[in-house]
Amino acid sequence: MGIPEKIKKIEEEISRTPVNKGTERHLGVLKARRARLQEELEAISLRKSGGGGAGYTVRKDGDATIVLLGLPSVGKSTLLNHLTNSNSKVGAYDFTTLTVIPGMLSHNSARIQILDIPGIIRGASKGRGLGKRILSTTRSADLILLMVDVFNPNMREVLLDELRAIGVRPDEHLPYIRIQKRGSGGVIITDLVGMTHMDSEGIKEILREYRYHNARVVVREDATYDQLIDVLLRNRIYVPTLTVLNKVDMVEAHDISRIRGEFDFDFLPISADTDYNLELLKDWVFNKLDLIKLYMKPRGEAPDFEEPLIIRNGSTIGDVTDKIHRGLKDELRYTRIWGKSVKHGGQKVRLSHRPMDEDILTFFT
Repeated sequence: MGIPEKIKKIEEEISRTPVNKGTERHLGVLKARRARLQEELEAISLRKSGGGGAGYTVRKDGDATIVLLGLPSVGKSTLLNHLTNSNSKVGAYDFTTLTVIPGMLSHNSARIQILDIPGIIRGASKGRGLGKRILSTTRSADLILLMVDVFNPNMREVLLDELRAIGVRPDEHLPYIRIQKRGSGGVIITDLVGMTHMDSEGIKEILREYRYHNARVVVREDATYDQLIDVLLRNRIYVPTLTVLNKVDMVEAHDISRIRGEFDFDFLPISADTDYNLELLKDWVFNKLDLIKLYMKPRGEAPDFEEPLIIRNGSTIGDVTDKIHRGLKDELRYTRIWGKSVKHGGQKVRLSHRPMDEDILTFFT
């Protein structure tokens, strides 16, 4: 029996198995086996094709990159044009965009690259409509903007399913599970949270699928078997999302209220055609990206408040120097900071220090 046939057989068993507390371990092992076989199948496919395969690639630019993801004709190109003054082709028919169109949004002193990718369809993650090539762009995004129109809000779940199928985990984080291989001694599991979704025997069964016969496992989060599989695969990407509901100019206010009541996700109602709520959308994007401003102060001069440096919140001084110039870190003696991240103005800090919004920095080389 070949790998595709094995995968199909496992999927049939998964579909037949009821989902409840008693079947969690069995389903987890089946999913682990399927994921391992799919990984083997992709590796064979890559070897036969002679390398990495084709995908849409765009050089990242600006302070952050977001990807517009939606079905065909949802209004992504119009939104890109109105946010960035780009020149993405617009038409009232499917598959207008046939390549990745970049644009640059300037907001709150930040330069945010927006990528308009071709509209995807159900089954894109399995290759329909060049889907894998299209979806590959999302793996390098700092934020994914899920775009659905007011007539099909249920399509948001389709978009999320397609992302998950290519290894993107929208609005999730890497689980706090650490696995260290050992030379002997079997599998030792340290549970620091009191697991409710997994048990020790289930973890050991899944580890055996990936040939971990001797290992130390530390579980610091009440994770699921699916999340354990993600940790083992090591190729998952965790990306935040925002959802916009487009074409609200075509319905009444009570229709939007009805949609809020029917669906359990938050969204911003917009009209890309009429610019409704687009300024608010810019603020949403800036805040979701968690960007902060830093002001540079040359030695002996006043701070430059006109052109702040934009970085992701949580970045270190080392990250800041890399953004300014790759060689700066090697020449840097120390950094002085004025602002909320230090106890007193002009405090010396190390490369590991994390500045805060509106801090003032002086580099001494």
